Amino acid sequence: MTDGPGETDRHMLESLVCPVTQGRLSYDAAAQELISATAHLAFPIRNGIPIMIASEARELE
Repeated sequence: MTDGPGETDRHMLESLVCPVTQGRLSYDAAAQELISATAHLAFPIRNGIPIMIASEARELE
């Protein structure tokens, strides 16, 4: 169940891990991204679907 149309299910997000490091992800609701601090990557969430592909991730500075 989602929070509303086009929104992401928080329980699902809590079960995801970084595909690169297998570490925890933090959710940035404003940017609609899942952040892997260890890998320095931000994985986008598009139309409520997390895109967990390293080549689609944005590198963090």
